[in-house]
Amino acid sequence: MGQSLAKIVVHLIFSTKDRVPVLTPAARGELNAYMVGILRELDSSALLVNSVADHAHILFVLSKNVALAKAVEEVKKGSSKWLKTKGAEFADFHWQNGYGGFSVSESNVAAVKRYIADQEEHHRHKTFQEEFRAFLQRYGVEYDEQYVWD
Repeated sequence: MGQSLAKIVVHLIFSTKDRVPVLTPAARGELNAYMVGILRELDSSALLVNSVADHAHILFVLSKNVALAKAVEEVKKGSSKWLKTKGAEFADFHWQNGYGGFSVSESNVAAVKRYIADQEEHHRHKTFQEEFRAFLQRYGVEYDEQYVWD
């Protein structure tokens, strides 16, 4: 086979440092759009980006030429740097060190989009930590509670 082909759909989740609820409703729309642009520069197409006060969810198609860790690094670094220019309330902004990246089958893309779009409602009943633990359990990811949060 002469051509390399891939479609790797990733549900990426990461929080603000110490889950501080600093992402204001006014900032989120621009922040989400900025992260879409970063992914586009990496030849990775965003399917949906949504953030809430203390974390972000990104559903995207990872470029076959970019490692997941590199994509995450660029999204977090670029968006953090950009957000710090948006006002004094963001001067000390940081994303958490870690992230969760979960594979999504093509048949589940629509359901994951709905889940990401409904974050505001979802988090009226569940904290970010409860949500993230549920993802780790659903995907069978072993983790040490001591090192998951920073």
